[in-house]
Amino acid sequence: MRNSFYLCWVILVLMAACRHSESIQSTEVFYTFGKDTLAVSTVIDQLKVPWEILEGPNHSLWFNEQQGKVWSFNPKTGKRKLLLVLTDTYLDRTSGLLGMALSHDMEKEPYLFLAYTSKVPGKKQVSRIVRYTYSLDTLINPVVILEYPAWTSHFGARLKIAPDNKLMVTTGDGDQHENAQNIGSPNGKILRFNLDGSVPDDNPIPGSPVWAWGLRNSQGLTYGLAGKWYISEHGDAIEDEVNMLRMGANYGWPEVEGYVDTKKEQTFAMDSSIVPPLKAWTPTIAPAAIGAYNSDKVPGFRHSLILATLKQNALHILRMDDKGDRILADSLLFEHEFGRLRSVCVTSDGEVYIGTSNKDWNPNGVPQKNDDRILRIRIAHKRDVKNQRVFQAIRPNAIKVGVNDAEHLYQNYCASCHKSDGNGVKNTFPSLNASVIVRKEDPQLLISTVLNGRKEMPAFNFLDKQQLAAILTYVRDRFGDKKSAVTEQMIAESKK
Repeated sequence: MRNSFYLCWVILVLMAACRHSESIQSTEVFYTFGKDTLAVSTVIDQLKVPWEILEGPNHSLWFNEQQGKVWSFNPKTGKRKLLLVLTDTYLDRTSGLLGMALSHDMEKEPYLFLAYTSKVPGKKQVSRIVRYTYSLDTLINPVVILEYPAWTSHFGARLKIAPDNKLMVTTGDGDQHENAQNIGSPNGKILRFNLDGSVPDDNPIPGSPVWAWGLRNSQGLTYGLAGKWYISEHGDAIEDEVNMLRMGANYGWPEVEGYVDTKKEQTFAMDSSIVPPLKAWTPTIAPAAIGAYNSDKVPGFRHSLILATLKQNALHILRMDDKGDRILADSLLFEHEFGRLRSVCVTSDGEVYIGTSNKDWNPNGVPQKNDDRILRIRIAHKRDVKNQRVFQAIRPNAIKVGVNDAEHLYQNYCASCHKSDGNGVKNTFPSLNASVIVRKEDPQLLISTVLNGRKEMPAFNFLDKQQLAAILTYVRDRFGDKKSAVTEQMIAESKK
């Protein structure tokens, strides 16, 4: 009798687990995008920043969490397995376990490559690229491919295995701007290795893993669309970018931001051949992962780059020309629907998965109970949509805001750090509500700080005097106890 009761109890638990797994995957929200109807569902939830999602063996998904965990997941059964817990990763703000890449042939070369930050004796922070061997549902035999300097931000750290079986790595400049143009530094670069960690003979600089340089913080890397490579790049206060990646190319940072369109940039470009971006965004959008979509499974995505954004809380569909050389259209999907978007995975059968980043160091608001999530996007059929509410994937612009509207300017240039309520991020971005600089009767120090930058805060002298006066007046009025306005004349005098 006791055994029968135990058996029934086990069956009930398993049934409940199955129902939970199915309920996560079966709850879909429908959106129209052009002629397509898209179904978006949560396949995994309650994660802590899934920084990378990959297609694994047998159509599985592999993903990680920034705290140092690597998982495999079966989309059909909803079951997942913990493959690795890093014990030497260092998690702080944007550091931790970041990019991953799997070998193309997991039978002959069963390798997983990881990019993560750690600390060495003396509390010095480093970045590591490490190769693990996959065996019997676990990851073993770590081999360090590269250990190189790290600071507190700008890690890059997106990994891909090229069609020629080379490991491609993006690295950030570490917020040490001089690194990007220094060919002897691994920071601010695209690096290229053989899978054993050696340097390929056909790299552009003999004996060096450096494949391209002049980058600030590239968090997106993908291959596809007529055999070309693409990267996404975080700008400073302006000019987030998507670039076509070329061997031996210089992307200009810190001397060039975005297009070569200022006298200073044109002078620098006279001696250095600078590759301009395919597209640049100001105000910035904080571009993260990027994926190339070549399948017919979602017609509206075909021959496009799929770009996740953090600050903008949206997914860009960048439709390319036939040669993959130009962006023909930029469609903004799911704006503010799912929060910060960090990772993108396009599988071999045309499935699209995106990962949220709402539990990271810089949340836009309060994370939802089920954050962070991995979402699946698929094409919906008529039978799926019957009697269901369908939303627009591209949010209609209900209110047109002028370019110099003060609150709009604040949201575009200030709120990602100082937040909409002015409270900032504890121990990272100062509160404007408690700022002595904001509350001073004389606004000159505030004007100087915004024009010239301070510590990690970039300079905003690219804004015109009308825009700066509007922003600073808004800040002093809302967060500075209604202090006096900042005039255009004050800005003009400070810019002299």
